[in-house]
Amino acid sequence: MKTAAIRIATVSAATVALGLIPLAGTSYAAGCSGSGCDNQGPKATACETANVSTERTLINNGRKAELRWSVGCQAAWVRVTGTAQSFYNSFGYIEKYDSAGKLIRSLDVRIPDSNSIDWSNMLGGGSYYYRVCIAFVGNEYPMTCSTKF
Repeated sequence: MKTAAIRIATVSAATVALGLIPLAGTSYAAGCSGSGCDNQGPKATACETANVSTERTLINNGRKAELRWSVGCQAAWVRVTGTAQSFYNSFGYIEKYDSAGKLIRSLDVRIPDSNSIDWSNMLGGGSYYYRVCIAFVGNEYPMTCSTKF
């Protein structure tokens, strides 16, 4: 009886210990997926490194907006770069559309001056369409948008 109890305790301890050791080659998943990424930051969730590509690039009066897509997170965001100094405030937008072409949600980020980079929070889901836009406060220049991805 005592031997059986020792064996059970040993097997239980070994099972717990093995559960605490990550397997070789294990990669840690991003912190969100699909619509669960809506309004979350790509850096905070590790989506910025989860098989990311630039799907659309838009330039408007020295401002650059890129539609970034993370395959690992199934989410998109806009990365913006100010490539010319100006006193006009401008914003990059990411827009999420359903299959019927209806706008579901939009997020924005102010485009920084000079050669700085910033990004918006994400919008997610693989069955949606996304596009990026650049707009200026006061409509000094017309808003421009990319095609949908």
